[in-house]
Amino acid sequence: MSLIKSISGIRGTIGGVQGMNLTPIDIVKFATAYSTFIKNSTQKKKNSVVLGRDARLSGDMVDRLISATLIASGIDVINIGLATTPTTEMAVEFEKADGGIIITASHNPKQWNALKLLNSKGEFLNAAEGKEILDLSEDINVEYAEIEDIGTEIKIDNYHLKHIEKILELELVDVEAIKKANFKVVIDAVNSVGGIAIPPLLRDLGVEVIELYTEPTGHFPHNPEPLPEHLTELSATVIKNNAHLGFVVDPDVDRLAIVNEDGSMFGEEYTLVAVADYILSRKKGNTVSNLSSTRALLEVSEMHGVDYSAAAVGEVNVVAKMYETNAIIGGEGNGGIIYPALHSGRDSLVGIALFLSHLANKKMKCSVLRNEYPAFFMSKNKVQLVEGINPDTILAKLETEAKNMNVRITTIDGVKLDFDDKKEWVHMRKSNTEPIIRIYSESTSQENADNLAKKFVKKIQKMAAK
Repeated sequence: MSLIKSISGIRGTIGGVQGMNLTPIDIVKFATAYSTFIKNSTQKKKNSVVLGRDARLSGDMVDRLISATLIASGIDVINIGLATTPTTEMAVEFEKADGGIIITASHNPKQWNALKLLNSKGEFLNAAEGKEILDLSEDINVEYAEIEDIGTEIKIDNYHLKHIEKILELELVDVEAIKKANFKVVIDAVNSVGGIAIPPLLRDLGVEVIELYTEPTGHFPHNPEPLPEHLTELSATVIKNNAHLGFVVDPDVDRLAIVNEDGSMFGEEYTLVAVADYILSRKKGNTVSNLSSTRALLEVSEMHGVDYSAAAVGEVNVVAKMYETNAIIGGEGNGGIIYPALHSGRDSLVGIALFLSHLANKKMKCSVLRNEYPAFFMSKNKVQLVEGINPDTILAKLETEAKNMNVRITTIDGVKLDFDDKKEWVHMRKSNTEPIIRIYSESTSQENADNLAKKFVKKIQKMAAK
């Protein structure tokens, strides 16, 4: 059991000892800190905050604690209840709120929950803002609102319908082409909020929907991270029903993975690649992904004659780079699509609509579309460090060694080495929450990717042993 406080929020396992798990006291402390941050930032007489949650079992309890804390702090709560992460982000803008809290532990198992914090744009807070909230959470001299100044709560149901409406209005969502394609699609929503939002979106697009685990009970039927080893039932259902493809999302619906008509994986890394290809075929503009995402997006961007940029890992960093470069499409290789024409946050619903638009216009099978893109293979590893070993020291040594190699070096987030002549790379970065260094590598074959990763795993282990 654990509690992890970081600049991106607070997450932990429910129950147990205060300060070591996500207990009611920890939730109240962090919600209070966020309330103080909002009031300090705006200097308004009255503030409002949107509250939304995924369907995990502890969600209602955590929701009640946060709502009561915000009200006690003098903040009005706009509670949209069960809602996807991108829906909650958009609600902040729609309601002209001063911020938002999403109650979700994303792809983590059912015993976990978390508070993800938003600014007035419905975007995640940056590192400096996150640190300020961490500091505020340690303040024991908090003053709550007196009776005349406590907040109120209003509840709004079915906010996903507003989200869907905005998606259908997008210029590049080709509703007519999708309807003409007569798609049959299987959706696995792992019994969370994807089940209340994705089937109505698909039906509005004229798609025949076969539902797997769309009841928002919070009882995840399998590991909720959308990785191939967890999607065997979805693959079998696609084949059994002669479906055109299958979609799966994580519990808060900001990651999208696709299964081909033959049951094979489209590849989570390629969700963004395909959507970007479609967008760029209709409109020219720059692209962004993070340093640990596939090189295929770079190659697709070059094919369309636009510039690609890499950001540090983390949605907030990708969004910042997208603003900086005026990118029209971006995201992360974990299936996260960021389409600023709708809003600047990872959004599986808009990803589904854009992907189906692409597939409908291409008039080809999903597996054939996947084979149109450059074939890259990734290896993901990590090295556990013993206490007292500074990961920054090891990363600095790796950077120094790399200066003698024929390689392009990037150090905005750990150390990334691009071997452009071989079309392969390795990215090494420290975890913000654990004493480990993550090693991601990519190459033109799985064997090459694995061998490249092993080479640097051994280097790091050797450095850590000295």
